[in-house]
Amino acid sequence: MNKRHFLSIIFKIVIILIFPSFIFFSCKENNKINTNPSVKLHFSTDTVMFDTIFTTVGSTTKELKIYNKEKQNINISYIRLARGNDSPYQLNINGTSSISMNNVEIRADDSLYIFIRVTIDPNRDKMIETDSILFETNGNLQDVDLVAWGQDANYFTPDTYREHLPPYKIVVHENENITWTKDKPYVIYGYAVVDSTGILNINPGVKIYFHHNSGLWVYKGGSIKVNGTIDKPVTFQGDRLEEFYKDLPGQWDRIWLNEGSIDNEFNYAVIKNAFIGIQAETLESNMGNKLILKNTIIENMTGIGLFTRAYKVVAFNDVIANCGGYCLALSSGGNYDFRHCTIGNYWDNSIRLTPSLYLNNYIDYLNENGQITDHYEFDLTKAYFGNCIIYGNNYEEIGLDKKYDGAFNYQFDHCLLKTKLNTNDEKYYTNCIKNQDPLFTNYNENNYELDSIISSAIDTGSMEVINSSLFNITNDIKGNSRTSDNKPDLGAYEFVKEE
Repeated sequence: MNKRHFLSIIFKIVIILIFPSFIFFSCKENNKINTNPSVKLHFSTDTVMFDTIFTTVGSTTKELKIYNKEKQNINISYIRLARGNDSPYQLNINGTSSISMNNVEIRADDSLYIFIRVTIDPNRDKMIETDSILFETNGNLQDVDLVAWGQDANYFTPDTYREHLPPYKIVVHENENITWTKDKPYVIYGYAVVDSTGILNINPGVKIYFHHNSGLWVYKGGSIKVNGTIDKPVTFQGDRLEEFYKDLPGQWDRIWLNEGSIDNEFNYAVIKNAFIGIQAETLESNMGNKLILKNTIIENMTGIGLFTRAYKVVAFNDVIANCGGYCLALSSGGNYDFRHCTIGNYWDNSIRLTPSLYLNNYIDYLNENGQITDHYEFDLTKAYFGNCIIYGNNYEEIGLDKKYDGAFNYQFDHCLLKTKLNTNDEKYYTNCIKNQDPLFTNYNENNYELDSIISSAIDTGSMEVINSSLFNITNDIKGNSRTSDNKPDLGAYEFVKEE
């Protein structure tokens, strides 16, 4: 036997002896459980959404895939439905039907399936049934939302994802004129977009529900016409309909309006429980339109009720109330006419350091150190408030922020104001009442009607404010006459004495 052949045999023997050990130790490593508390599961989706589920029929089966992207096995301490036995959902976890399962192991770079069904109870008066699947891994809690609708609806979910923009779907395309009717509610996930030159008409009684962080965007050149009535208002609110969420702020994002050639109009609308009610801003240049806001209630915003940038607004018989920031933030100049509006801010969910009304005529650009690096000046050509109430639980509810050389024209005409400002200058303040409680019926429940005949807001308005308006505001937001005695009350509501 030559030397080369002998070494070859020895090498093969060594490989045969070593290889099983390699396999053993390799398998042993792969069988280790990763106990790092930072480990997270990965899911095929963060929300499993069922379209309309007709009561008691059940649903098609949806699937959720859970991934272990680690190089070691993961032990899930538990998988369970948050609502437990009260849940309308049923789970099948790795082939086993159960509402919960403990110590579920996923091998390295592997996955498991959960199959989900739901049955809507016809005796529960709920349009939506929600739950979530809870996961605990190494003390780390994660969840996937479950959403099922118990009645027929129009659903809009995102189909476009672009950097620096929220996920969205165009619901009105260029040159389209679309009408939403009240036969079905509208449910929006992400942003519903009205594109340039598109017009969205919303009929009386329509209900629009927004999922978390969702909104409605009327892009530049587009337009929206909200045509509610006193008996059939149009409602914009979050999609959680349980009693707990009835007046909970911050459930969805905002209605976002840009410039156009056709006016945006809201008449008899209720906009509630969002981050910002309406944000109306000019992106590039004024195209001549304005926001007409009539007989509308905007309430329970974690941020701002009405936020504008260089916009034009005509508003009357409106209630803008209970906001964590400003009720009205009219910034970067603009042109504004508010008559018979009630601005009431008694926010108590956190400390509010901002006034109810804020006016300014500029934008400052700051660097990362908070230093001003550039600015734009704008003209506040007009900010008129006639027969209005601006009140709240802060010592100062009016913020006037003039900067640089832009115009800054404002006037309060026959208004009830909560302020420490000097209101003696008749150029800016005409027959205003200062720091006298308007005596709202119950601001804790967002009732801003006048409660008592001794309210300083009663009979102290001006008929000239009504007669000089471009719109008919002889009736209040509830249809009561203001002109029967030629002594209109301030705000959106006329006081009606009980017989």
